Amino acid sequence: MKGDLYFDNAASTPVDERVFETMKPYFSENYGNPGSMHSLGLKAANAMEDARKTVARFLNCTSEEVIFTGSGTESINMAIKGAALALQRKGKHIITQKTEHHAVLETCRFLEKQGFEVTYIDVDVNGLVDLKKLKEAIKSETILVSIMYANNEIGTIQPIRKIAEICREKKVLFHTDACQAAGYLDMDVKNLGVDYLSFNGSKIYGPKGVGALYVKSGRPLLPLIHGGGQEFGKRSGTENVPLIVGFAKAVEIVDTEREKEVARLSELRDYLIYELLKRIPKSLLNGHPIERLPNNVNVTFLDVEGEALLLDLDQYGVCASTGSACTSKTLEPSHVILALGRPYEVAHGSLRFSLGRYTTREGIDKLLDLLPRIVEKYRMISPVHLQESQI
Repeated sequence: MKGDLYFDNAASTPVDERVFETMKPYFSENYGNPGSMHSLGLKAANAMEDARKTVARFLNCTSEEVIFTGSGTESINMAIKGAALALQRKGKHIITQKTEHHAVLETCRFLEKQGFEVTYIDVDVNGLVDLKKLKEAIKSETILVSIMYANNEIGTIQPIRKIAEICREKKVLFHTDACQAAGYLDMDVKNLGVDYLSFNGSKIYGPKGVGALYVKSGRPLLPLIHGGGQEFGKRSGTENVPLIVGFAKAVEIVDTEREKEVARLSELRDYLIYELLKRIPKSLLNGHPIERLPNNVNVTFLDVEGEALLLDLDQYGVCASTGSACTSKTLEPSHVILALGRPYEVAHGSLRFSLGRYTTREGIDKLLDLLPRIVEKYRMISPVHLQESQI
């Protein structure tokens, strides 16, 4: 759906037509294996290396520091597991934060079962990591810190450069999940100071099923997938050339249009936040009021269930979410909202509206016309009656 009532761009963006057109020849015309030594194979290999150069320019790194993967989740797993396993003789302590995406949290829990120790840092009421606590948590056995660039649920932007400085000072490697940030924030890895950075195509109007991992030259990384030695020996398997080419085109478009799009979306975001809080009593903004993604609006409506609101909105063609799409099939409240110190009942009433390339003022006005009436309908039958002073 490209319509102006699609407010779930943090879960997935539609493929841009320019991206789709760029990909098409590599499905049925230039379909060779990039490892083959014939003309079709060389065409595919050249297209893939051009794509790698495009991504490298976007990140301000060398082509050899870009590894193509099958998703943002794979990139995250590769960075955390690959670095941890390579460095385990030095130490087995990892630090992350409680509001990370499940791709990070579940990877850390897996490593805990392998004998690693993981410290999960608290965040403040706006979702910002406590830098003092982070610094204090680093010890001689610490080998890696993984803090996401921008939160996928509440949009809070972390001070990545400051975190990188702490890690450099303590001689600890630093990974960041930049999947949500890639379309809107600075991705210059030299400016950010990171050692590993993960992002993907489905959040930037590229295809699903493709991502990239930046690995700073000289940084350790054991491969998760073994085989023919593709991707500099770090990620074996025949490369998905059409998706890689599409991913690179999406990156190119973002790089060209980002400044203008960020300004447009920031204005729409602020308008939606202001109107929601004004028109719907007992509503709370989740996430940092200023240091947040330009497309993210996460609001709690007290005394109602977010899932009920979503189902009603869907009847009117409005697509939104209660949080991460990866956990949408569970009725458990968002771990991110709970980590902010919100009560269980508050976390259940949270909705995320993530704006995008096809969002318009008219679409937002349609949402603003519908949502207050739907919230009021469910509050009339709700057994819960919280007051903002109780939060």
